[in-house]
Parts: sequence; C-alpha cells; structure tokens
Amino acid sequence: MITHLQDKITLNNGLQMPGMGLGVFQVENDATAEMVKNAIEVGYRSIDTAAIYGNEAGVGEGIKQALTSTNLQREDLFITSKVWNDGLSYEETVTAYEESLERLGLDYLDLYLIHWPGKDKYAESWKALEDLYDQGKIKAIGVCNFTVAHLENLLSFARMKPVVNQVEFHPRLQQAELRSFCDKHEIQLEAWAPLMQGGLLEDATISKIAEKYSKSNTQVILRWDVQNGIITIPKSVRRERMMQNADIFNFQLTDEEMTIISAMNLEQRVGPNPNEFDFAL
Repeated sequence: MITHLQDKITLNNGLQMPGMGLGVFQVENDATAEMVKNAIEVGYRSIDTAAIYGNEAGVGEGIKQALTSTNLQREDLFITSKVWNDGLSYEETVTAYEESLERLGLDYLDLYLIHWPGKDKYAESWKALEDLYDQGKIKAIGVCNFTVAHLENLLSFARMKPVVNQVEFHPRLQQAELRSFCDKHEIQLEAWAPLMQGGLLEDATISKIAEKYSKSNTQVILRWDVQNGIITIPKSVRRERMMQNADIFNFQLTDEEMTIISAMNLEQRVGPNPNEFDFAL
C-alpha cells in the first residue's frame, strides 16, 4: 500500500509506477498544459492520457513547462498513453505509438496500453507492443477494459503478460472476479472513473465515513482505492482540488469501514461494457 503521493507500486516487469496519478480524460487540449503543469508542481508524477482524448500535445506542453519550473528530469515522471481502436493492426499500432510520442514531445513512454479489446482485434497490436518494448521504446505495456475472457485469450498467445489492466473501478463497480484474476497473474489493476464520474460525491454511506475523518467523499473513495492496492488516476482541472485529492495519506479506514464501502457494489457502470460496446468506427 502506498503511503504518499509519489510512492510507487512495482509492476510485474520490475518497473515502478506511482500508485496515484492524474487522468486527463475529457479535458480540452488548450486547457491541458496548465493542468498538467500544476499537477506536477503539486507533486503528481504520473500522468495518464490517450490518443483519443485529443490532448496529448497539451500534456506534452505541460510536462515541458513543469520540468522547467520544478527542475525535475523526464525520468522523474511516469507517462501513459493508449492506442485507439482504429490502430490495432501491427503497423497501425507502431505508427500510432510514434504519433503519440511526437504529439507529446517525448522520446519514450513509461506505459503504453491497448485502449479497448474491441472484437478481439488486439492480437497484432499486442505483438507490436511487445516488439516496441523489446526495442526499448516503451518501459511497460498493458491493456485497458479487458475482461477475464479477454485476458485469458491474450495470455494464450502473448510472449509478455500485461503489467496493468486499467478498468472502470469504484465502490459501485468492484469487478471481484476480474480483480482476483489480475491478482493471480500479477497484473496490476488501475482504476479509471474512481469517483464514478461524480456519482458518489453525495453518497450518504460514504459521507458518514468522511464526516468522521473530516474528509470529503472523494478523499474517502481514493483512500479506499489505496488500501485495496488499486492504482488510481482521478481527474481534476483545479490546482486546489488536485491537492485535496492527494491529501489522503494522513488517515486510514478501518477494516469495518473498508467492508462497508465494499458492500456498496452493484456492478453499476458509468462507461461502456467491454463486452457490449460498439467499436465500429
């Protein structure tokens, strides 16, 4: 379990990844640079973006500005991006990776993910990721939104297993079977939409726990993630909110409180179901 904002979790290839980072989903490109710069200045070291977000250039500019203002080095940061559904052939994946690097203004990525499994179109893409990893162009490779069935299929032919599976995960969607499978295969679970896109910010059960610690619902949920060993990447555009999100290391939920939150599960999604989503472009 991580104990501070810059604390790291060791992935199955030995790479260390910050246990908490910043997500930039649905942030306009022209607003992303300041957001990322602020986050790094506040103390975040992990930034998660994707080609489909349309803000990789903004992320890159924010990184550039923050490295100047903080005197950090590129190696101090952990940058993640993802290949979209329209680039899952071998050659398309390699091209997509190179284009992401160019937009970001970086020489390498720490983590590159297949964004969605699609209709089992990821076999060629995964081979491309493995080869890019072998060439030293990526420090780690993984997937997003893969179910147990997708992972079983991937592991049947992969030379390397993914280090991360980034999925929708929050108190209303806990995916116990998937989490157990990932634990068994040493695949780190990472939560997107950890706050259910705002859907739990007024929840009475969490509010009662938050009141005890003089914390917000957001802080309690993120603390629950941390104590579950889940990497979490909440999104916040405002600097003060970024600081509040990170202020979760001075209290600890009891076993009873962890159980109460875990009992909230309804397998309720706010995003697409990987088994049902229409990936046609």
